[in-house]
Amino acid sequence: MTAQGSLTEIKSPIARLPFYYGWVNLLMAAMAMVATLPGRSVGIGLITEPLIADLGITRLGFGEMNFWATLLGASFNLLCGPAIDRFGVRSVVTITLAALGFVLLAFSNVVAASMLLLLLILTRGLGQSALSVVSLTIIGKWFVRRLSTAMGIFSVLISIVFAAVILLTQNQVLALGWRSTWAGLGWILIGASVLAFILVRLSPESVGLAPDTDIKSKSEEKTSIGFTLKGALKTPAFWVFAVGSGLYNLVIAGVLLFNQSILQQLGFDETVFRNAMAMFMITGLGGNILAGWLARKWSLGKLMSIAMLLMVIYLALFPYLRTVAQALSHAGLLGFAGGVIAVLFFTAWGKVFGRPHLGKIQGAAQVFTVFASAVGPWFLAYVFEKTGSYEPAFYVLAPAIAVVAIAGWFVRIPAPGDFELSG
Repeated sequence: MTAQGSLTEIKSPIARLPFYYGWVNLLMAAMAMVATLPGRSVGIGLITEPLIADLGITRLGFGEMNFWATLLGASFNLLCGPAIDRFGVRSVVTITLAALGFVLLAFSNVVAASMLLLLLILTRGLGQSALSVVSLTIIGKWFVRRLSTAMGIFSVLISIVFAAVILLTQNQVLALGWRSTWAGLGWILIGASVLAFILVRLSPESVGLAPDTDIKSKSEEKTSIGFTLKGALKTPAFWVFAVGSGLYNLVIAGVLLFNQSILQQLGFDETVFRNAMAMFMITGLGGNILAGWLARKWSLGKLMSIAMLLMVIYLALFPYLRTVAQALSHAGLLGFAGGVIAVLFFTAWGKVFGRPHLGKIQGAAQVFTVFASAVGPWFLAYVFEKTGSYEPAFYVLAPAIAVVAIAGWFVRIPAPGDFELSG
């Protein structure tokens, strides 16, 4: 399928449905994003202990495999973006879901550590990287005027479903073992690929619908053009959103992986750790909802600036936590900031840079977040090994994030009239 859609799609009965079909695509995008779980650190973490015990590998050896798998898997972002723009989201999401499903089936039968690295690379590349890009692009292709609202709904939806799926998967690992659980997920993803092929469509125009734009503002005239990847990379706004999101992922990957250890260093027990994770999830939903509403009214750059400032406060307060209430409030601060950043990352690329080259642009931005999520745990572990404390890492990261906070407040957000100059 090309970016213009086929003639059969233009005559599609979808155009005669009593509701906007973009909401169906939003649900399918949410399904695709939840399907990234096996390729994310939180998903792999659910099977880490039984996996390394089963294969007889060391924790350090598995950590090194995971590091390289995450970095190499990031290259799938650069392949997925052009594939989306050339073949369309329907083809790419169908193939990616099916491919990840078959990889999980192979993963469930791995018996040698020598094959584990390859399977980890494919799981990271197809799940964390490619499937994330195509999920976001599905929404970006269908929504313009209501993009902030759609992304707010999307963020809340995946937050709730992710939490439920993580809990269910964790219980299945305990009850059935990691191999049966991973095989089951593989078959589910293969089934999801069939559903995606049936329901996902490229864009409103491909099924004979008008773009989701404000006719009064004549923005519909601009929906067929947008920034090229080269043009987007030339704008300061791209770097504010990409670097800001990357730094957040660096912090969140490291903190969540070592959060129990960090809290223990501050004198808190495992109960506080679990309650802190619950608070993180709850306030994250609040951040999703508020950011989805504000993104329609406020500058995205200023929203990113505020979220980055909250991250600076979060890092600066770490050494001063003394009570349980402080620890829970602290976790809530990170969750809220993360909820805002998630909506911004989902929204900014389509809203700021247009739809035609959205796959390439989101793929390039995703490289930053995947690379950062690989570096974060390594950086915190390295600092702790050298100093016996995590605090120096926080003091290094806080100024870097503060620079992004300042840049976000003053950055110019490109307007549709800049599109023609983006080549």
